[in-house]
Amino acid sequence: MNRDDLVRLRRARDRMDRDFAEPLDVPALAREALMSPGHFSRSFRAAFGETPYSHLMTRRIERAKALLRRGDLTVTEVCFAVGCTSLGSFSSRFTELVGETPSAYRARTHATGAAIPPCVAKILTRPVRNGEARTASRR
Repeated sequence: MNRDDLVRLRRARDRMDRDFAEPLDVPALAREALMSPGHFSRSFRAAFGETPYSHLMTRRIERAKALLRRGDLTVTEVCFAVGCTSLGSFSSRFTELVGETPSAYRARTHATGAAIPPCVAKILTRPVRNGEARTASRR
């Protein structure tokens, strides 16, 4: 993979991180990266260790966790606020990544302890896939 491809892939990943609540799909992201959808997906996975869809859903679930901790939105409202269009798919993916349903997560008491730097909070609150270790060098 050449430097230009990596730059375009990084831009696509940054767009997913920034615009996670927007309707994003692989073909549109691939067009912006000047790649075919298949090549984009394979290159993204090679560069970042996960598929574009998986990365986008991880971002959406991270944001959903924050909104659910606030407690002022229903699970359905959170689902749509983070860009998901299916409550069932959102709930399934949330449960897969977090280990409990969105409703159970929302109902649970969340400790408010001492403030920690955002970079540490991001590592600690990022959903972990089965068999994946939580480390600071995941990127």
